[in-house]
Amino acid sequence: MADDGRAARTTYLLVDGENIDATLGASILGRRPRPEERPRWDRLLDFARDRWRQEPVGLFFLAANAELPMSFVQALLSIGYRPVPLSGAPGDKVVDIAIQRTMQALRERAGDVMLVSNDGDFVEDLAALMDHRRRVAVVGFTEFRNSGFGPLAEDGLELLDLEYDAQAFTTPLPRVRIIPIEEFDPLDFL
Repeated sequence: MADDGRAARTTYLLVDGENIDATLGASILGRRPRPEERPRWDRLLDFARDRWRQEPVGLFFLAANAELPMSFVQALLSIGYRPVPLSGAPGDKVVDIAIQRTMQALRERAGDVMLVSNDGDFVEDLAALMDHRRRVAVVGFTEFRNSGFGPLAEDGLELLDLEYDAQAFTTPLPRVRIIPIEEFDPLDFL
C-alpha cells in the first residue's frame, strides 16, 4: 500500500448473505440457486482487498435459528471470513439487527466499510458512517439495490455491483441491465 499519511487501515466487509441469496434466487434466477450459481465469497474478499488496497475483515452474518450450517460455516472460515451466526424470536430480522448494530459500533472506530446487501434497512446507518474520514461502499445487484442508497452516492458512497465490479460469480447471471455503449457486444445477443 502506498504511503498516503494514514496508518494501516481495515476494510470491514459486512455480508448480508441472506439478502444476496434471496435476491439471487427470487429475483434473478426465479428458483433456488445451484451451488455453481452462488457468489464465490473468496472473490469478494479479494475484491475488497484490491479495491481499497488494505486488509478486509469479512463478517458474514447468517440466521441460524434451527441449527448451525456447519459445512457452510467451515467453508467461510477456510476462506477468511468470520461467520456471525444469529438467532432470535420468530419474526426477528436477526441479520438486519446485527448488521445495524455493527455499523453503529463502527462509528466509533477507524476503518472503511463495504456493505454487501441490497436492503434499504441499512441506508440510515450507512449514511451515518459517511463522515468523510472513511470510504463507504454498498455492493449488491444494481437493479435490485434499494433506491435510498442512490442519493448517498453524491456524498461519496461507492455503488458497486457484485457480479460486474466484484466479479464474484464464475458464470454470467441471467440479468437484464442497462449496458454502457462502450461495453456493448452484439455477439452477446446473437
